[in-house]
Amino acid sequence: MKAAIGIALAGLLALSPLWRLAPADAAAPLRCGPFTQDALPPPEPRENAHARAVFEQINTAVKTQPHRVLFLGDSLTERFDRGVWDEHMAPRGVLNAGISGDRTENLLWRLEHGNLDGPPPQEIVLLIGTNDLGRDRTPDIAAEGIRANLLKLRQHLPAADILLLGLWPREDVPRIVQRHEIAAVNALIAACDDGSRVHYRDLGGLLLEPDGRLSPQISSDRLHFNAQGYARLVPSLDREIDHLVAGR
Repeated sequence: MKAAIGIALAGLLALSPLWRLAPADAAAPLRCGPFTQDALPPPEPRENAHARAVFEQINTAVKTQPHRVLFLGDSLTERFDRGVWDEHMAPRGVLNAGISGDRTENLLWRLEHGNLDGPPPQEIVLLIGTNDLGRDRTPDIAAEGIRANLLKLRQHLPAADILLLGLWPREDVPRIVQRHEIAAVNALIAACDDGSRVHYRDLGGLLLEPDGRLSPQISSDRLHFNAQGYARLVPSLDREIDHLVAGR
């Protein structure tokens, strides 16, 4: 009788949805945060024509274009210099999934509405949050928005390595510079590095001159970067991507 009950219980557990989801749930928790108890803006789409068009293009690309790395972000990703991208990112199988103007809640909406619907990538590169600061959000709110995207990625892609990039320097908004908000966000999200699936790297210093400032020669608007700026980043970015892919 006990043997029969044990067999029946094992069968029920095997059929249980909770049992089937256990591996993903186990991967979901992050070692960092929460960084604030304040409510985050809910996930929402961007309604301007460009953002909608690029969103649909990404949804198609993740299903049809071979790739092993998905680079998620905002304009700093979407506007990655094409020549530098073709030389460094494309040969590594990186798919550009950036949309200019996106904040953390916009990216989270994209992750919930198709940007992750293709074959699972081996690796994610995540660079998001600077537009949150541009909207006068505090560093802890911006960092929590980044953490929400990390949590979604861990839940949906538990086997993928995530290269979490610290926010890059910007000097277009005096408040952000004066209050050291970039450094504050990066100090928070650095704690999300778990040495296993989430790997934090701060490459922003590569964009600064010896005096600690951005040069107009690489960033005329003190926010976005030209080919010279991206050329400074890619040797380190290449190594990080190669290291994670090779370690699989």
